[in-house]
Amino acid sequence: MIDRLRKKFIRICMLSFCLVFLLLFTAVYVGASLQTDASLDALADIVSQFDGRFPDFEEFGDEDGLFLPPEGVNRESPFTTRFFTVRFDGGGGVLSLDVRSIASVTEEEAADYAARALSSGRTRGWLGAFRYKVYDTEEGSAVVFINGTEARAGNRRFFLSAASVFVGGSLVVLLLVILFSKRAVRPTAESYEKQKQFITDANHELKTPLTLIRTNLDILEAENGPNEWLSDVREETERMTELVNRLVLLTRMDEDRSPPDLRPFSLSEAASEVAASFAPALQRAGKSLVTEIAPAVAYTGDEGAIRQLLSILLDNAVKYSDAGSWVRVTLTGGRHPTLTVDNRCAAVGTMELHRLFDRFYRSDKARTYGSGFGIGLSIAKAIAEQHRGEMTASSPQAGVIRFRVRL
Repeated sequence: MIDRLRKKFIRICMLSFCLVFLLLFTAVYVGASLQTDASLDALADIVSQFDGRFPDFEEFGDEDGLFLPPEGVNRESPFTTRFFTVRFDGGGGVLSLDVRSIASVTEEEAADYAARALSSGRTRGWLGAFRYKVYDTEEGSAVVFINGTEARAGNRRFFLSAASVFVGGSLVVLLLVILFSKRAVRPTAESYEKQKQFITDANHELKTPLTLIRTNLDILEAENGPNEWLSDVREETERMTELVNRLVLLTRMDEDRSPPDLRPFSLSEAASEVAASFAPALQRAGKSLVTEIAPAVAYTGDEGAIRQLLSILLDNAVKYSDAGSWVRVTLTGGRHPTLTVDNRCAAVGTMELHRLFDRFYRSDKARTYGSGFGIGLSIAKAIAEQHRGEMTASSPQAGVIRFRVRL
């Protein structure tokens, strides 16, 4: 048990760490990309403002001038900014090209880049390693391209460094979580073990007196004959024995997480036989049984456990369906066979359906005699989960409760 809790604790911690890092990484990546675009756009604005050239620093003017350099532009910027411009006339023909400030682009390549930028219909964007801006001139349109290779390379180096920090940090966090996980889950594990040990001890302590009571009842009935009081004692003894057996079964199912004994069998035949076995009980209670079982539905699983699951659902339906009503059992085939048990229940509107599978939960708050122990549905749900299935409770219409098992 403690190993399963530790593994779950480690998975949750590492998943939380990775999720937080990815959110931060995404925020930094988006922020850095936007900042890179903004800085390159500022350079493109300068070139377009000065008619396709990058001005000397003195040309920006002082604080009383009309144009001040943006943040990050200094005296070295005219020499470190790699750019080229292409001008077009009103008909879309190339008027001039200026590639003097870049060595990696020829005039033919510059014309091709500019034509693609104009055809995109956007005023700003990226083409390869270049950030471009389309602006209007007296002759027509012009496009300025700023080389963003260095900016992008700097971003890549930063992100590679961040990824390295993440990998290293993940290893450190994983080591710390492993070291402290046992201590973190110890209180829960100890509580669970005490509960399990209590049920096991109670089973041993209760079975002996229950067996003795039944033996004495047999002797008394043999000597004095059956009577009402002995029958009541025997009935309560049987109920107590059933409760102890179910508690032990639940404990074993919790403790043993190994897969069930999987063998192919006819699910249609099993469902039909179990449903038929409850027909007399329903008839005695003045209720009817309706079956809609698809033929030749095969399934690979623990046949005994599946029969027990359906028996629990039908027993529940017999006890809690309205007088004079019906119980319907449905089986559909396919990749995931589905068992459904419906019955009329006027009180379904007052039930907490999501709690019906909780142990010892019963919808009748008064806990009246004969209303069950409140653990049968827990066993049924555990069986479904052992077969990697799911079990749900719902009310498809007013006054009807449905238990659905998807295997």
